[in-house]
Amino acid sequence: MLSLKLPRLLSINQVPKGYQEQGILFGYRPPRSSAADCLLSVFQMTNETLNIWTHFVPAWWVPCPGSSAPVGGGGGSLQWDAHPLPPHRYFVWTLVGQLQGPGGQDDPHAWPLLAYLLTCCIYPLASSCAHTFSTMSTRTRHICYFFDYAALSMYSLGSALAYSAYIFPAEWLNSTFHHCYVSIAVLNTVVSTSLSCYSRFLEVEQPRLSKAARTLAFVYPYLFDSIPLFYRFYLCMAESCTEAAILLHYKHTLCAFLTCFIFASHLPERLAPGHFDYIGHSHQVFHVCGIIGTHFQMEAIMMDMAEHQDQRLPTSLLPSSLQTLGAMAIGVATNLAVIGLCSVSLHFMPEPLQR
Repeated sequence: MLSLKLPRLLSINQVPKGYQEQGILFGYRPPRSSAADCLLSVFQMTNETLNIWTHFVPAWWVPCPGSSAPVGGGGGSLQWDAHPLPPHRYFVWTLVGQLQGPGGQDDPHAWPLLAYLLTCCIYPLASSCAHTFSTMSTRTRHICYFFDYAALSMYSLGSALAYSAYIFPAEWLNSTFHHCYVSIAVLNTVVSTSLSCYSRFLEVEQPRLSKAARTLAFVYPYLFDSIPLFYRFYLCMAESCTEAAILLHYKHTLCAFLTCFIFASHLPERLAPGHFDYIGHSHQVFHVCGIIGTHFQMEAIMMDMAEHQDQRLPTSLLPSSLQTLGAMAIGVATNLAVIGLCSVSLHFMPEPLQR
């Protein structure tokens, strides 16, 4: 009979410093595991197991009771359906549904949404893969997380494309800032990936600087992307607006700030080391808050797209499919170049000894 032997788990004192996590004392997988061992560990309770599943599952499934669904309207445009969705929403299947629905790829107004939905699918899947295979070797660990960071940076670009098309306040449309917004977002994507990847070279010798650099790498693009949204919040507070999507944007923003706080603070395991090694440590909560925030953001963007047909960009100002694909292609190409450069630089880093 075929039997599978699960990898032996280690304590924090048995793994190299680069594998150690603050406040996590047990449940570490052996460094230099094989790919098969990494895959088997997905079904074993380690301190990484829920990190993997909290991003893999929501890429395909996320609960959204009582929400409404955009459906195809005349001329390929989207309209809001009063009928509630089933009690589950899928990032991947939402993208597939938009591609196969009325209008779909033929509607130029839908291309920023499609680009955004694609990045919503990619970043949790990249994160799951990074957490799964991060114990194969130190260099593999770094490269896995390089791709993880690049996927997050591309998600910020996807958000910027959607915000540019559907979220911008009417008085900012066709302004200089609006014209430059996506171009700056592309640049931010490159800077974000570069800084976050570079932070991995600092984490053993300068862990605090590494953490600060990595946090800044993702906070700055989010704050820039959200400038038009923050202005809408200001208008709503000043004029008591009744836009239905604003509440969802508020929820997304709250989740975003909570996600940042949890990532930076290492709570709760920092206060009770060893008590949250397997369930409830900050990285798991960070994943859950991030996914919930993405869900609220997706719902808000689709609601804005459907409910503000009269306020959306004129056809002459809509980003064409070529412009949307161009921004995404530049982002992908430059991120791959950054990953390649950082991966080559790893050869100059010594492989830490296994304890």
